Amino acid sequence: MRYFLIISLATMLAASALAQPVLIRGATVHTALERQPLQNTDVLLNNGKIAAVGESLRAPDNARIIEAGGRALTPGLFAGITGLGIEEVSLEEDTVDNSVALTNELGMMRPEFDVTLAFNPLSAVLDANRAEGITWTLLGANVVQSGGLIGGQGAAVSLGHGFSPVLEGSRSLFVNLGADAAQFSGTSRAAQYMLIEQAIREAGSAPRNIEFERRMLTLTGRGILARYLKDGRWIVDVDRASDILQLLRLADKHDLQLVILGGSEAWRVATQLSEAKVPVILNALDNLPGSFDQLGARLDNAALLSEAGVRIAFTGGGTHNARKIRQIAGNAVAHGLDWYIALRAITRSPAIMLGLADNTGGIRAGFRADVVLWSGDPLEVTSYAENVWIAGRPVNMDTRQQQLLERYLPENPDTPRHYIK
Repeated sequence: MRYFLIISLATMLAASALAQPVLIRGATVHTALERQPLQNTDVLLNNGKIAAVGESLRAPDNARIIEAGGRALTPGLFAGITGLGIEEVSLEEDTVDNSVALTNELGMMRPEFDVTLAFNPLSAVLDANRAEGITWTLLGANVVQSGGLIGGQGAAVSLGHGFSPVLEGSRSLFVNLGADAAQFSGTSRAAQYMLIEQAIREAGSAPRNIEFERRMLTLTGRGILARYLKDGRWIVDVDRASDILQLLRLADKHDLQLVILGGSEAWRVATQLSEAKVPVILNALDNLPGSFDQLGARLDNAALLSEAGVRIAFTGGGTHNARKIRQIAGNAVAHGLDWYIALRAITRSPAIMLGLADNTGGIRAGFRADVVLWSGDPLEVTSYAENVWIAGRPVNMDTRQQQLLERYLPENPDTPRHYIK
């Protein structure tokens, strides 16, 4: 009984600590909702939400007060599409859960596979990324490893320590088309559309109507795909301009809610993407053809898409280096993208794309209290996160990587600048 009381008391004290309000005073607030930042502005975090934004806010009696001194405050950063929490050591198979290895017949698809079920909020990979301003990510199903054109489902997750991290409304179906998926379609990309069409017909048919055909889907898979056909988000990895146009026709035919992933040649069809209101998640560092589908890759892809009115978001840092998303955004600015649009591409824009516009990716009363206080310009690689909060909870900035740095690389005025925080 005594141990139960001790544990209960510890739990209550922990909950009380987590609930402590935070008042950030005198920040330059980049809301990601308005182009101009709010100067000398206070932000109050309370009960996991942004409680107020304004000047000279009154701090609750038990609030922790952070003096920002004019430094930049932004929403927490979107890591892009990663395996954070489902990929520990890339070369150790039993720690990688973002794909299911199948040896299926031609075209077999498993949309029922859901990577979020394997998410581990205590993964060691999370700490270093959280401490650099990453507060949420989109877990993606690895299509190429999953043995079919449809790799499965993923969703956006918060990188706080909760065991129920999925941000509701963000579930998405991951599909791969083009050269990378040729092995699943008899080496022809034309067959990919044939197989997708067959899967769509199966999802809308009674089982008896497909009894004598080679099936693309299981019974469970048909139910899942039917749901995504009715009201669901399709994130399709595709690069070649002609494939993107063919995909737009497919989406229009079946009224699919489409997001382009990759899009190395998306700039070539920016007008069509804008007219179709189809957003693109891209890597702004792609400038060389990794395949014949990427012959048109160029560093100003993001700028050209944005100028045409296409909503963009960034990915590409990967799982272990997700924190490099700032460098990707900054590189896009260096090649013509508006700074404000670049910040939105790693905060607000992905929230809109993923159905989280009501409370994620911005600084406004009522939004999730995911915010970062920076030492300087958040898109400059020499800046760093001084404080990070996820759902109002402070992130431990003392990571294992930082401890190793302090132990083995003490500050030395003769050391090059990038070695010293």
